[in-house]
Amino acid sequence: MNNGNRPRVVITGMGVVSVLGDNLQDYWNNLIAGKSGIRKISFFDASDFPCQIAGEIPDFDATKYMTFKEARRVPRSAQLALGSAINAVKHAGLPETMPDPERVGVSYGTAMGGVDFLDLGITTLRNDSYRKVNPFIAGGSIPNYSTFLISKQFQCLGPNSTIVTACATGTQAVGDGAEYIRRGAADVAIVGGTEAIVSDYGIGGFSSMRALPTSFNDDPEAASRPFDVAREGFLLSEGAATLILESEEHALARGATIFAEVAGHASSSDAFHVAQPHPDADGPKRAMRWALNDAGLDTADVDYINAHGTSTPLNDLTETKAIKHVFGEGAYDVTISSTKSMLGHAMGASGALEAIVCAKVIEHGIIPPTINLDNQDPELDLNYNAKQTSERDVTVTLSNSFGLGGQNACLVLKRYNGASPA
Repeated sequence: MNNGNRPRVVITGMGVVSVLGDNLQDYWNNLIAGKSGIRKISFFDASDFPCQIAGEIPDFDATKYMTFKEARRVPRSAQLALGSAINAVKHAGLPETMPDPERVGVSYGTAMGGVDFLDLGITTLRNDSYRKVNPFIAGGSIPNYSTFLISKQFQCLGPNSTIVTACATGTQAVGDGAEYIRRGAADVAIVGGTEAIVSDYGIGGFSSMRALPTSFNDDPEAASRPFDVAREGFLLSEGAATLILESEEHALARGATIFAEVAGHASSSDAFHVAQPHPDADGPKRAMRWALNDAGLDTADVDYINAHGTSTPLNDLTETKAIKHVFGEGAYDVTISSTKSMLGHAMGASGALEAIVCAKVIEHGIIPPTINLDNQDPELDLNYNAKQTSERDVTVTLSNSFGLGGQNACLVLKRYNGASPA
C-alpha cells in the first residue's frame, strides 16, 4: 500500500531522441498531429526480407552530443541514450556536473544494448582475425554501456542499475529510479531506456518469429495498427528517452518546474512463455493492480491509459482482457491510446518514450491518437482514441509495458497538486 511518509517523486525534466524528433517539442507536436515515424528501411538492403519497413532516425547526428572520435567508440544505442539524457538534464535546468554527485542515481535500460558492436566484432573475428577486432567492441557491447556513459557525463556517483527486461525495460527503469528516491538513497535520478536494433539481424530474427507485418511494405505509415482487424505485427523501431526524477523537497528547493508526479509502479512475471502472452493476461493484471495499489489510487481515478498496444494479434487482445478485468465496467470510461501506432516498437526505449507521453498528456490535457485504427476489432471494444486526438482533463495516467520473457511493468503518473504539508 501507499506509504504517505515516503518521499514524493516528481518529474522535472524530459528528453527524447526518436523517430518523431530529437527534441521534446517536435516529439509531442508530431504525436498529437498523428504523424507516423515508420518508413522504408535505409540502414541496410532489406529487399529480400518479408518486412522491409521500420522506425529509423536517419538524420541522427551523434556529434551533437559527443566528439566524432568518441562517437566511433560508442554503440548507437548509447549515442541515442546520451543524447536524450543531455536533452533531459537541460530541460530540468540542472548543471552538467551535478552539485552533489553522491545523491544522483542512474536507472537506465535496454533490451539488447550494443548488439551492433557485438555483431561487428564477431563478423570481424570470424572473417579475419582477432587482431583486427576494434578494442572498444567488448566494452561497447555490454548492456550497461548507456548507464555508464550517462553516469560519466554528469558524474553521477549514487545508486546505479541497468534494467534488461525486454519491452518492459523503459517502464521498469523509471519505477526503479523512483525507488532510489523513495528509500532516501538519492535526491535525483536519471532514468530511461534506449534501443537501436533496426538491422538485418533484428529484422531477420523477428521476421522468423512472424512477429512483423508483411503486407504494408509499400505503405509504411499504415503498418502499425493496434486494435485494428488488419493488424499483423509490431514495427521494430529505435530511439531513447530520459526523465529526470527528483524528490519533491529537492525540486522545490531549487525552484524546478514539476511536470508530473510518479505515484506508483509495479512489475510482474507471466512465468508462461518467452514470446506469447498468458492467454488470461494474468501477469498484466497483476502489474496494473499492484501499480495502482502502490499509488494508493483506484481504477476510477485513472483518466488515460497508454497501452502497450504493439499491433500484434495476441498482445492487443490480452491487454484488452487485462484492462477489462482490472477496471471492470470502468474500462469503458477511460481513454486509451497506443502511441506505438506512430512510434513503432522501440523495445527497451518504448516504456520511457511512453512515460513522457503520459507526463505531457497530464500537462496539456490532449491525448494522442491511435492512428490507423480504421476497422476496430469487434473483440476489442474499448475507447482507443481512434485516429484523432481528444481533449480531456487528465489527472492520473497509467502506462503498460509487456515484454518478451513474460516481463510486465506498469507506471502510474498523476498531476502534481502542490507541496506536501510540513
